[in-house]
Amino acid sequence: MKNIIILGTVTFFMSAFFILNNQFGLISMAGLNGKDLPIKQVNGNLASISFNSTAKIDHTEWNTLLQKHVADNGNVDYKGFLQDKSKLDTYLNSLSNQVPTDGWSVQEQLAYYINLYNAHTIALILRNYPTKSIKDIDKPWATDFIKIGDKELSLGALEHSILRKMNEPRIHFAINCASASCPKLINEAYNPEKIEAQLEKATLGFINSNNNTINQENLELSRIFKWYKGDFNNGKLVEFINPYTELEIATKAKIKYKEYDWSLNEKE
Repeated sequence: MKNIIILGTVTFFMSAFFILNNQFGLISMAGLNGKDLPIKQVNGNLASISFNSTAKIDHTEWNTLLQKHVADNGNVDYKGFLQDKSKLDTYLNSLSNQVPTDGWSVQEQLAYYINLYNAHTIALILRNYPTKSIKDIDKPWATDFIKIGDKELSLGALEHSILRKMNEPRIHFAINCASASCPKLINEAYNPEKIEAQLEKATLGFINSNNNTINQENLELSRIFKWYKGDFNNGKLVEFINPYTELEIATKAKIKYKEYDWSLNEKE
């Protein structure tokens, strides 16, 4: 009987593993391999951390494309982006040829990896356009197509094995998954010299957006706070959110999570 129970438990978890992998493309041993790229951790306010760096990464082209094709509300003109696909490819090639090193500052690494994620997400949509959702694409987060030097990694690896390891929870409001419920794609490139202010603005904007409904006793939060709960003050969500609201949320406020809208964040 004991063996039957153990076998049943293993079967249940294996089934859940494959269902989740098929549904979200988030769970993949190959797809979550960071390929030993350098990762620095944030320790303190990014504006006050020393900015000595050997990197000279130019994000001007990406900034120009974002200002041209992304609305202030974060919706994307994918048809317009298609017209400038060659410029996007040139930018991505430039990132591919500039491999991060330990000599880069943490600010430079963050800006590079965030811009890399967002630009490759746009490129992924363009390769499959028209599409109603990123989830209609086969394994969008588990396929290795992001080239950095002689390495290739996936969007999932870039998020989970690199960005999430940098000890900076605000990255969850900076990277964009091309969906309506995602934090908006801002129409400027992340810049190492002002990344602290940019991350603060992105976090403030997302927490106070329609993705969350906040009052003192009850919270209806984006599922981002559920999926990555441990990243936010070790799961103390109220403690993390409180500084970004005008309310003083009760420590024991009830928390529920909203449905996630995976429809494409396309500009009408």
